Amino acid sequence: MSYPSKSAAKPCVRTFDEFARLVDYSLMNALNSDPDAVKGGDDYRARQVFSGHFVPVKPTPLAEPEYITHSSTFFDELGLSDELVLNEKFRQLFSGDISVAQEPMRQVGWATGYALSIYGTEYTQQCPFGTGNGYGDGRAVSVFEGVMNGQRWEMQLKGGGPTPYCRGADGRAVLRSSVREFLAQEHMQALGVPTSRSLTLYVSKSETVTRPWYSRDSHSANPDILVDNPVAISTRVAPSFLRVGQLELFARRARSNVHPGALEELHMIVSHLIEREYKKEIDQGLAFADQLIELAKLFRQRLTSLVANWLRIGYCQGNFNSDNCAAGGFTLDYGPFGFCEIFDPEFQPWTGGGKHFSFFNQPAAAEANYHMFWTAVRPLLSENTEALEQLDQVRRDFAEVMQKEMEKMWAAKLGLTEYNPSLVNKLMQLMVRSEVDYTIFFRELSDIPEDISLLKKSFYVNTSQELDEQWQSWLTTWRGLVIESGNVADISTTMKQTNPKYTWREWLVVPAYQQAMQGDYTLIKELQEVLSHPYEEQSQEVEDKYYRLKPKAFFNTGGVSHYSCSS
Repeated sequence: MSYPSKSAAKPCVRTFDEFARLVDYSLMNALNSDPDAVKGGDDYRARQVFSGHFVPVKPTPLAEPEYITHSSTFFDELGLSDELVLNEKFRQLFSGDISVAQEPMRQVGWATGYALSIYGTEYTQQCPFGTGNGYGDGRAVSVFEGVMNGQRWEMQLKGGGPTPYCRGADGRAVLRSSVREFLAQEHMQALGVPTSRSLTLYVSKSETVTRPWYSRDSHSANPDILVDNPVAISTRVAPSFLRVGQLELFARRARSNVHPGALEELHMIVSHLIEREYKKEIDQGLAFADQLIELAKLFRQRLTSLVANWLRIGYCQGNFNSDNCAAGGFTLDYGPFGFCEIFDPEFQPWTGGGKHFSFFNQPAAAEANYHMFWTAVRPLLSENTEALEQLDQVRRDFAEVMQKEMEKMWAAKLGLTEYNPSLVNKLMQLMVRSEVDYTIFFRELSDIPEDISLLKKSFYVNTSQELDEQWQSWLTTWRGLVIESGNVADISTTMKQTNPKYTWREWLVVPAYQQAMQGDYTLIKELQEVLSHPYEEQSQEVEDKYYRLKPKAFFNTGGVSHYSCSS
């Protein structure tokens, strides 16, 4: 996914009137509305949605909303002035009150349905009706779509209240998860990983909801207390929020022929995906079958590159189902995510995720999601044998393309021009045995040291003489390859642009949302600043605080080392 460069964007939109004129509802204009939708958008009761691509729905405003923060960086990219966050109508809109929308805006937002597949297996039991017709955006309501600086963006309120897909829940997001998502999206952008973006963050000064969570210093796997949480709304932004699960939903309906227009609705949403996410890369003059083949290739490339990037920076999605897989090939959902500190190929921050969604299993999860994408679009080529064979070949090549992306990534992390499997495999073994900090280790390695003593600041355990000798042998071999590759100083610089110095550390984020619950947002803004410059050397004060090993007190601690999906 490409973004306008910061230098190209000049803040110019200073008033709500100017902002309103940027609106352009391509999704609501091009796709079908649910014919059974409640008139006016007051559609908050969980129900089955049998057809249509979206449900018009109004978000539920926060009671007594208070501004916490916004992304000045992203405002600048969009051409929005920071003054807008002080605008009363802007504040009302992005805290859930869409009644302030003015022409040409509409005083209604939209939510979408999608299907769920886990590792290539279709599920319907998460839907309260057991049919799959009640599963979708249960607490995410899009309120704006427009073109800014030549790029189309959709703005969605996370925690915007119930929709027909709410499955009987309250449709709210708590402050804790909202802070995490807001910070994580901008951190991922700064890391150079395609992602949805953060616009604004508001909290209610009076509205709370009760959620299960962890008591202080709890070592329980699952939440052990109920906590009253302030309600918040974060606005996340992306070129679209189309998911693999959405394509699946319409493919399932077409396969079952549940209504006469089912196949046509599948065709419409795939065409809309091409228009929204791949317009610059796919020639609109091509026949639809050829566009679809190009879509399959481009999505495969984006997805494999994305997952390789996740492993490069230590990110684990935690719950990479098809409904959490953006069809645009970027990181979409920041629910039970985490960043690997002590290196562990089976790292999984979510207690409900299992090994199948663990750190090193993400390429396999991605292939399973791609398989569901392939399955979903195949019906559109049923009468074109030649195109079907081309599509099937794109699917068959996924594992090979994924492997090449992974090899390219590991070579880059190690400053090498070619992937060396024996060197990487030996390194993995040593990293596990020494319990290295994933981020600190590779950052220290980027200095291309001659002796392992400089790497030991990343070790969580004391090593034996035998292990030290193995490390030194590996380091000598690796360093020799680096020297053969070119100028050591240049390679070191490039490695430092690949291996970040500052990363997400949950034990440093927890105090930010805890303080925010008391009305103190200082630490949130400090984290915004630090995490927005992950590759740069920062002050000694920042280094002392943020570039260090995880304290023993936070090992196996609920809400820090692991957490449920409660948000």
